[in-house]
Amino acid sequence: MATSPTGIQDRSETSVPDPVISLRGVTKRFGNNTVLKDITFDVPRGKITAVLGPSGTGKSVLLKNIIGLLRPEEGQIYIDGEPIVGIAHKELLRIRRKFGVLFQDGALFGSMDIFDNIAFPLREHTKTSEKEIKALVLEKAEMVGMVAHLDKLPAEVSGGMRKRAGLARALILDPEIVFFDEPDSGLDPVRVAYLDELVVSVQKEIGCTFFIITHNIESVKRTADYIGMLYRSSLVRFGPASEMFTSNRALVKQFLAGSSIGPISMDEMVDAARGEDEIQALIAGPADADAPEVSTNGA
Repeated sequence: MATSPTGIQDRSETSVPDPVISLRGVTKRFGNNTVLKDITFDVPRGKITAVLGPSGTGKSVLLKNIIGLLRPEEGQIYIDGEPIVGIAHKELLRIRRKFGVLFQDGALFGSMDIFDNIAFPLREHTKTSEKEIKALVLEKAEMVGMVAHLDKLPAEVSGGMRKRAGLARALILDPEIVFFDEPDSGLDPVRVAYLDELVVSVQKEIGCTFFIITHNIESVKRTADYIGMLYRSSLVRFGPASEMFTSNRALVKQFLAGSSIGPISMDEMVDAARGEDEIQALIAGPADADAPEVSTNGA
């Protein structure tokens, strides 16, 4: 188990020499409900990182804390070495200029055509001329295969095309980091595979950091360089995808294999009823050879 510069222990499988995002002891509560507990890991620059886990583990809340939509009760988050928890709103907005975000449904404006949707951040946040805007929109639209559909409204294109348009808009300001919130939501497996190919090719072309929140294991296999897994509000492990998929940790192995045998039950209420000591014991180990086998029939 690695130790952060602040002395907080994390669960990274390997050190990250050039982190672009660092979380240190991040804890988020809603009333008496702790959604994230003492989360510490580093996201490597210029790679695709995926964070996944069973339903209700705090994945979306984690993303909202990183981009500053929520503020943790404890801990700190660093973007390019700059802390974002507790800073002035003006400073947070400056740091957010490094971000692009692809939301679940693309979050396109229904009354605008695809061109104007992609151009929106440029018109809203910069003084770019319309001539330059046209060139930039065409560049990003070509990157995601949407040039032929720029004059259409979002309702006139498929869900997969809306995702592509949303990705083009997320890229239009040339961000250092692009966040994806369940990017395959609402897509069939074939379109998910096409979207995964696009994510990998675009990331290789532009070289920025992609951070993906997802539950789709097959998609993660195709895209991720690094993987973090959450369980019951805690980080189980974070490390290179190759190490995570060969991990002997019972929780990691069961979830990434999509297996019905292991400590994760079919019944979420059974998992939720586990005591804190039991949860931490599962997270810390044992390895799969010694782990209790629990069928997902909920028994």
